[in-house]
Amino acid sequence: MSPDTSPTLAARVRAWLPDRVDRRVRVFAWLSFLAEVLIIGTGGAVRLTGSGLGCPTWPRCTPESIVNTPEMGIHGIIEFGNRTLTGLVGILALAVVVLVWRLRRERRALFVLALVVLGGVVAQALVGGVTVLTGLNPFIVGFHYVASVSLVAVCAAFLTLMYLPAGRRHLAVPRWFAGLTHATTAVLAVTIVFGVLTTGAGPHSGDDASVRNGFDAQLLEHVHAWPGYALFALTLALVVAAWRLRLPVRRWATALLAVEVVQIAVGLYQARNGLPELAVGTHMVLAALTAAAMTVVVLRLKEPAAVVVEASRARESVARG
Repeated sequence: MSPDTSPTLAARVRAWLPDRVDRRVRVFAWLSFLAEVLIIGTGGAVRLTGSGLGCPTWPRCTPESIVNTPEMGIHGIIEFGNRTLTGLVGILALAVVVLVWRLRRERRALFVLALVVLGGVVAQALVGGVTVLTGLNPFIVGFHYVASVSLVAVCAAFLTLMYLPAGRRHLAVPRWFAGLTHATTAVLAVTIVFGVLTTGAGPHSGDDASVRNGFDAQLLEHVHAWPGYALFALTLALVVAAWRLRLPVRRWATALLAVEVVQIAVGLYQARNGLPELAVGTHMVLAALTAAAMTVVVLRLKEPAAVVVEASRARESVARG
């Protein structure tokens, strides 16, 4: 009898895994990004509907039940639904890690980003548990949100690099433009932090029994607006400079500016209309999308080496001609 030469299960699985960024990687990367944005929306719904303690314990929904019970009403459904979505987010993050496993050497950045997202989802679940066990402490709730926005940005970074070839990348913009972009990123971070503090001082605590952070909400609204307007001004300067200099980042800078304009409009509307729940939730999601767009702009400051060299030669030719 001839020996069995059929491949092992491990070999078959390895052969099935992508050896390049293919359609499977792209689809699951986008699904992971969308799920991270969606969970910010559902997390906001938990808070804005007063369902933060809809499941009063963790990891179970009640001391006796893993799932919500009919007696818990709509608040239990909303909170348990958000917890269930966390599982989906984790599955998608794990799928991306598995799909880029064979690429972990030649596309190391993608593999590391996928691991960061997966680890971040696990950490977020634990922070969510601490949030419940501390009775929705506003500072822990705020940290939970900032971490969620950070994961959206990491997913955006994965998507950006996924469409770029592997290999060395060189700065494709003037150094002053890169510096201005990084300064804009810092202002965005400050804006989000003050937004979190403002929300933590406002009326949407997630539960009637939850305490607030003790700051003056009206004062923080104004303080939050200052870096927001500075962010808009800096982004406008980036857009004007990028289009005048025909920089490769110009379209993404314009997309960033467009998101900021909508975000400012929603912010003004909610501040002048008593912080309606839907507007506050929209503002939260838009902040995450702003961070995602900013991430793309920063990463597109560099282009593959061959592209940068070709563009440089083209500019020199135009200058001589």
